[in-house]
Amino acid sequence: MARIVGIDLGTTNSLVAYMENGRPRVIPGRNERAIVPSVVAMTDNGLIVGDAAKEHLTRNPERTVYSVKRFMGKGLADVQGELAYFPYSLTEQGGVIRIKLGEKTYSPPQISAMILKELKQRAEAHLGESITKAVITVPAYFNDSQRQATKDAGMIAGLEVLRIINEPTAASLAYGLQEKTQGTIAVYDFGGGTFDISILKLKNGIFEVLATNGDTHLGGDDIDRQIADLFLTDIRSRHGIDLSSHPDHMQTIRLEAERAKIGLSDALKIQVSVELPDNKGRFTRELTRDQLES
Repeated sequence: MARIVGIDLGTTNSLVAYMENGRPRVIPGRNERAIVPSVVAMTDNGLIVGDAAKEHLTRNPERTVYSVKRFMGKGLADVQGELAYFPYSLTEQGGVIRIKLGEKTYSPPQISAMILKELKQRAEAHLGESITKAVITVPAYFNDSQRQATKDAGMIAGLEVLRIINEPTAASLAYGLQEKTQGTIAVYDFGGGTFDISILKLKNGIFEVLATNGDTHLGGDDIDRQIADLFLTDIRSRHGIDLSSHPDHMQTIRLEAERAKIGLSDALKIQVSVELPDNKGRFTRELTRDQLES
């Protein structure tokens, strides 16, 4: 019987797992890291995915795609307020977003398929067999067009998507909560793109989503943006430089904001230092946990 893998196709990171002795096992890559950054870059040698692509965020921001999950099943009008945050070019064709990389344009499912293909290859290398079937998770609030776009991505990647499963249900299954007879479960999902809560009813091993709500602009990405905006305002005030015309430096600021956010999980304060363009010196400042939380 062909093995079926489970895939978490995330806004910022993705991973693939399989079942062994009734428990999920996440598959690591060559670097032993379980997660694959959901990033795709166009280089002179072709398209690359994951950690290698993430290195191009500052080198080649206009040809490096991240957070593509935000565009699944959407048109430009749906994301008009977010366009300024992305250095790569977005167009529309037939009511569907297209992403320009070099001389070609790609749909969000096509970009997502590249990430899925990377996960598929990782699973095949680890398990030593061909992988053609998968279950893929999506946010509980995803509408029909977003779910279909996810299925399309799987098909493009060479996967038969047996089921699209809501992320809260997948989390409950991963923790073995279906082994309880019955109950009502609240699942909080704080991801890269959203912060959601879902209320699930469990009866005889079957989950039913009773309610779901959340904020589609309150994920890790959005916190990074808030921190980055703080840095950009500070740079304009202290150095008189507007970095909006410097996509590479904008990405450096975004990555430094992410680093600061992660660092403040453990530390009470963190030092920020970024080289400014045109030999204008360095931007340095301290960011505290109190400032992050206020």
